[in-house]
Amino acid sequence: MNIPELITIIVIGLAAGVLSGLVGVGGGIILVPLLIYFFNYTQHQAQGTSLGVLTLPVVVLGFLQYYKYCKDTANPIDFRIIGLLAIGFIFGGHFGGKIAARIDTVLMKKIFAGILFYTAFKLLGWDSLLFNWIRKLFNPGSA
Repeated sequence: MNIPELITIIVIGLAAGVLSGLVGVGGGIILVPLLIYFFNYTQHQAQGTSLGVLTLPVVVLGFLQYYKYCKDTANPIDFRIIGLLAIGFIFGGHFGGKIAARIDTVLMKKIFAGILFYTAFKLLGWDSLLFNWIRKLFNPGSA
C-alpha cells in the first residue's frame, strides 16, 4: 500500500467516524461509495469491509458518548431495547449476508442506491410533498 492510498483510507475512515458519531451514519453512506470510487471495490467488497469496520471497539466509543449525554439529560438509553434489537440484528445480518452473496453486483448496487434514495426522500419530507401534490392533482377542491 502506497502513501496516497494510506492517507485516502485514513481520511475516509475519519469522515465515516465523524458522521457516525454525529448523526449515526457512516458505514454504508460514506464507506461503501468511497471504497467503490477510490479503490474500485465491488459492491460486495465495500459492504463487507463496511461491516468489518463496525466491530465492537469502534461502535462502543460512539455509543458511550450518546449514553453519557442521554443519561445527563434524563433520557437514558434503554438496554432492553438494545438487547432485543441486537438479537434481530445478529440474525438479520447473518441471513442478509447469505442473501447478498447470491445477488450479482449490478443488482446489489441498485438495491443499495434505492435504499439511500428512499432514506433521503423520507428525511427531506419529499414523500409528504409528493403525496399532497398527487392528492391536489386528483382532487383540486380539497386542501
